Amino acid sequence: MGNHLPARHEVAEDEKWDITDVFESDDAFYQTLNQTLEKAKQLNQQYKGSLQHVQDVKHILTPFTELLIDIDSMVNYSELRLSVDATDDAAQTLNAKLNTTLGQITSQLSFVESEMTSLTDEELDQLIAETNVPHYFKQLKKKKASQLSPEVEETLASLSPTFDSAFDLYGTTKMLDITFEPFNHQDKSVPMDYATFENEYEDNPDPVFRRKAFKHFSEGLRKFQHTTAATYNMHVQQQKIEATMRGYDSVIDFLLSDQEVTREMYDRQIDVIMEDLAPIMQKYARLIKRIHQLDDMRFEDLKVSVDPSYEPEISIEESKDYIYGALGVMGDDYVDMLQTAYRNRWIDFAQNKGKETGAYCASPYASHSYIFISWTGKMTETFVLAHELGHAGHFKLAQSTQPYLDSEPSLYFVEAPSTMNEMLMANYLFKQDDDPKFQRWVIGSIIARTYYHNMVTHLLEAAYQREVYNRVDQGESLTAQTLNRIMYNVYQQFYGDSVELTEGTELTWMRQPHYYMGLYSYTYSAGLTIGTVMSQRIKNEGEPAVQDWLKTLRAGGSLSPIELAQTAGIDITTDQPLKETIAYIGELVDELERLTDDIEG
Repeated sequence: MGNHLPARHEVAEDEKWDITDVFESDDAFYQTLNQTLEKAKQLNQQYKGSLQHVQDVKHILTPFTELLIDIDSMVNYSELRLSVDATDDAAQTLNAKLNTTLGQITSQLSFVESEMTSLTDEELDQLIAETNVPHYFKQLKKKKASQLSPEVEETLASLSPTFDSAFDLYGTTKMLDITFEPFNHQDKSVPMDYATFENEYEDNPDPVFRRKAFKHFSEGLRKFQHTTAATYNMHVQQQKIEATMRGYDSVIDFLLSDQEVTREMYDRQIDVIMEDLAPIMQKYARLIKRIHQLDDMRFEDLKVSVDPSYEPEISIEESKDYIYGALGVMGDDYVDMLQTAYRNRWIDFAQNKGKETGAYCASPYASHSYIFISWTGKMTETFVLAHELGHAGHFKLAQSTQPYLDSEPSLYFVEAPSTMNEMLMANYLFKQDDDPKFQRWVIGSIIARTYYHNMVTHLLEAAYQREVYNRVDQGESLTAQTLNRIMYNVYQQFYGDSVELTEGTELTWMRQPHYYMGLYSYTYSAGLTIGTVMSQRIKNEGEPAVQDWLKTLRAGGSLSPIELAQTAGIDITTDQPLKETIAYIGELVDELERLTDDIEG
C-alpha cells in the first residue's frame, strides 16, 4: 500500500501506449505545427473575403477540413504526451508551443465560418442539400444569430490560448503544485499523492486508514483552494463575457447551444435525478454502513466497495477474456478493434509519477483512439476499460463512416457508447457465476463504479455547476468560500441525514477538470440513461438491437442527440428513459439488500 510510484522511464514498454501513429516524434509534430500555420496563412490569403457563394464554400471545404484534421492530431498528441507525465519538460514545452501557435492558426481560419454564416438561409440550405456534411451546415445556420462580426471573431480566435489558460493553470496547480506530506498510520509513514489517494486510499476497506487518508488529502487540497477558486472564477467570467457578446442572457444557454439540447432537457436531467435517485442512493449508503458495521456513515465511506475481501484481482492479460467476452455481442469487427487496441498498444496501463488521475479516451481522426488508464489490478477496472473502449469503438465506426466535420456527436450523446459497454460487462459477469457473493460483488461494482460515478458524482457536479452559472448570470464573482458552500449544499440536498458530510466534502469541486469543459458533467447521466435502456434492449432482443446500436454509432455527428437516440429506438424528448434507468438502479439496490440478507442470514 502506498509504495512510491516509478518514474515514467522505469515503466515496462508494453504497459505504455505507442503514440507514433499520431506523430513519429516531437520533431515531426513541430514540423506539422509550422506547416499548418503556413497553410492557414495561405488559405487566408487565397480565400478571405471571397466566400460569397455556394460554389466558393464547396471549394474551400477540402483544404479547410485537412487543416482541422492536422490541428486535431496535434491537440491530441500534446495531451497524450503531457497526461502520462506532467513533470516531463519536453511535453510541457510542446504543449506551451502548441497553445501559442494554435491561437495564430485559428485566427487565420476564423474567417471561414464567419463568411459562411453571412450567406443567406437559402444558400445554406443548398449546402445542406449538396455537401457530404449536411449536419455541420445545419448547425452553422443555427449559429447565425450569435455570430459576431468577422473582425471580432478573428480577435476571439487569436485570444483562444488565453481563454484556455485557466484549464492549463488548473492542471498545473493540481498535478505540479499541490503536494501532500506523508501521514502516519500504525507507526508507519504513508506517502500521499493525488493518484494514489484516488486509486488506492479512497476505497480502502480499513475505515480508520480511509478516514485518516481523506482528512490528510483534504488538508493538502485546502491550502490551494483560493488559487483554484480564482482560476475557476477567471474561466466562468470569460464564458459570461462571451455569452453576453453573443446575445445570450445565460451562460448555460450559450453552452447548451453547441450541444443541440434544450434547457428543459438539461434541467430535467439534473432535477429528476436529485429528486428520484436521491432516496435510492440514501438506501445504498445505509446498506454500506450496515455491511461494514460502521458507527456512522461518512462522506469518505461512500466509495468503499460492498465486499472488499471479495474484490477479485486481475492482470492486464486476464482482462482480455472479460473484455472480449462481454463486448463480443457487438460483432466480429468490434472484437477485432478490441484485439488491435491491446496488440498495438493503444492503451496506457502504467502507473507512474506525474501521470494524471482518472481515465479517458482520445480519438484523433487521422489515426485511431488511445486509452488512458492506471491499472491497479482491481477487477472493477474491467468496467473502466470497457467504458473507454466504448469511446474507441464509437469513434472508429463514426470516423470510418463520416467526414471529419460530421464525425463527432453532441456532448450530450458522447458518454452513451462508453456507459453502454459497462452495462454489457455487467450483463456478462452476471452469467459467469451464480454464487451470491459473486453476484453481490457484480451489483456492488455496477452501483459503485458505473452508477455512482456517472449518475451521482458527475450529476452532483452538474447541480453544483448549474448553481455556479446561475450566480455568474446574476453578476456574482466566485470565491473559495462560495464554491465550498455550493458544493456542500448540493451533497446535503442529495444525501439528507443518511451521510455525515465530513470536513473536506465541500472541497470536492477542486478535484474535477470537467468544469473547464463546458456543460460536460451532466452528460454522463444523459449518456448512461441511453446506455442503460440500450443494454436492456440488447439483453432482451439480441441481434436486431445490436444492429440498431451499430447504426447509431456509425452516424457520429451527422444527427442531433434526439435523432441518434431515436435511431437506437429511444425517445429522450420525454423523461421515460431516465425514469426507467432510475427504476433499474432501485432494483439493483433492492437485490443488493436481498443478497446481503442471504449472505448474513
